[in-house]
Amino acid sequence: MTPNGTITAGVLAFLLIISVIILSMWGCPKYRVYSQRMEGEALLAHAQASKEVAVAEAKAKMESAAYNAQADTIRAIGIAKSNKIIGESLKNNPQYLQWLWIDNMEKNPNAVFYVPTESNLPIFNASRIDAMARLNDRFQKVDSSDRK
Repeated sequence: MTPNGTITAGVLAFLLIISVIILSMWGCPKYRVYSQRMEGEALLAHAQASKEVAVAEAKAKMESAAYNAQADTIRAIGIAKSNKIIGESLKNNPQYLQWLWIDNMEKNPNAVFYVPTESNLPIFNASRIDAMARLNDRFQKVDSSDRK
């Protein structure tokens, strides 16, 4: 102090530095505790949000599966009704079945048909298969000679 009782600037600076050090020694541990608590709360909030997202996704999958099951059931009922209608229409309509057989024969001229005999044994048309194999061999030879 000066003779007139005033405090000099040096003493004030010293007191200020000492008070900052004391406040730092007291405040730093408190801040670390506060910071860790806030970090823990943030992690907890993140975990809760992740759990809520997982639950929401599971519920969405469950609802989707239920709707898919309903759609499959409706589709199966429709197919069953269609099959019943087709079956009923074919029961007493041999002419349509004959026409369908002939139409398929015309659409597939290279198809092999096995016609059962009275003893339910098929008649094999082996000569036709051999003829088709010979034709395929000829086409392959012609095709390979064209490439050269």
